[in-house]
Amino acid sequence: MKNKKPDNVVYSVEAGYNANILPYATNVGAPVISVGDVVSWKSRGIDNVNKELGNKFNELKVQYQKLMQEYEWNELVYSAKFSFEPVIGEIYHLYRDAAGVNFLSLIGPNEWNKEHIGTFKLNSDKKWILLNAVDSQLY
Repeated sequence: MKNKKPDNVVYSVEAGYNANILPYATNVGAPVISVGDVVSWKSRGIDNVNKELGNKFNELKVQYQKLMQEYEWNELVYSAKFSFEPVIGEIYHLYRDAAGVNFLSLIGPNEWNKEHIGTFKLNSDKKWILLNAVDSQLY
């Protein structure tokens, strides 16, 4: 019992007196070690990330809807009946005849009395760009 140290002295046989190198307080006069409130930090972080991801998702959703609408219009025009080779940069009109068959024409909607679906322009990528439609919903 002669080598016993008091409880308030930091001593180990392997390291000796090592209170000055420990990462935590070793005496009653040392500052209090307290765990920060990480729950609120985590919840704020989760809210911020969820908001950012939600906004990005909504942007992608709008882009997807526009892309699908372009696809459907192009599908409608390419599946229409026409007996000429469309020229890039020209404006064409899509109509529906009495039998319900869609056809493409150079004749404008104010020049004859046919059911006009929409006006399109062919771009250099062979994609039909909708210039205006009678109804924005597909037929």
